[in-house]
Amino acid sequence: MTVERPDITTEDPDLVAFDNETDVTETLPTSGNPKRVLVIKLSAFGDFILSIRSFQAIRAHHPNADITLLTTKPYVALAKTSGCFNSVLTDSKPKIYEIPSILKLRKTLRSHKFDRVYDLQRNERTGFYYKLFPATKPEWVGNVRGCSHYYEKPTEGIFHISVREKAQLAVAGITNIRLPDLSFIKADVEDLALPRSYALLVPGGAPHRPEKRWPVERYSELADHMTHLGITPVIIGTKAERTECDQIKTTCSAAVNLCGKTSLEQIAVIARKAQFSVGNDTGPMHLISAAGCPVIVLFSNASDPNKISPIGPDVEIIQVDDLQDLELEKVAAVLPASKMR
Repeated sequence: MTVERPDITTEDPDLVAFDNETDVTETLPTSGNPKRVLVIKLSAFGDFILSIRSFQAIRAHHPNADITLLTTKPYVALAKTSGCFNSVLTDSKPKIYEIPSILKLRKTLRSHKFDRVYDLQRNERTGFYYKLFPATKPEWVGNVRGCSHYYEKPTEGIFHISVREKAQLAVAGITNIRLPDLSFIKADVEDLALPRSYALLVPGGAPHRPEKRWPVERYSELADHMTHLGITPVIIGTKAERTECDQIKTTCSAAVNLCGKTSLEQIAVIARKAQFSVGNDTGPMHLISAAGCPVIVLFSNASDPNKISPIGPDVEIIQVDDLQDLELEKVAAVLPASKMR
């Protein structure tokens, strides 16, 4: 089935709950103007991209605060260039038995004397981090029992992660949340020798989740179809996906194969000028969509687009129980022909 979604606006860009959404939080008064703020967002890639708009809303809400991000190594560079943070701390995610690493993390967290923490990860690990702070806790915006700004996760209905995050920030008085602005991402793409009119294909995905991938043979057919529309397919993927990307290139010689040749920053930059992108439910599609590129994302029943689909100005979802059964014609029918030249 093709999943229909509500219109997305810059004032309310959420996907919105697919059940009737009810008030799940009560906005609490904020205590003054925190000077030292910690934001926690550790992983994964798609989730991190979805949280960029929250980072930007937090920065706008605390324009003069010293804001620190606690994240994991893959996202440090992106966070540093975002303009949202004064500093970035790297979390090695120590195991509970790695006592020296935990003590080091505790010392780091306490030394910054944070006034407020926005826990955007909201899991058992960050609940444990709450306990690493001294008895007098900083204000904590999250779902740790006893914290100052408690977000109650809804128990009924299906809510997109961005909807839940928006409700969490509303508890702390942050309500002006818009689509993410990735204009801060810069990269030189001249060496990629991109054609004038192109669209992106993202045939990869998590190697341990093959059920989330549309067959490479269908991508090859789609690439050939695109060339007949006057659009050059540009294939994006990691080195681990080289076999699939090479197979598409072999079938469609006109395609440009950039597998293993692009950084995250370059993907965002080339997405801005792409006619559209077609890809599986995988992290790069979140980045491409947030960069403003029209995207068509293919879902099987292995994941729920109501909870975790990309957000952006133009997102089309196609979901079928088994992607092996998704025919080329169904994907070709929703290509944004009005944007084709």
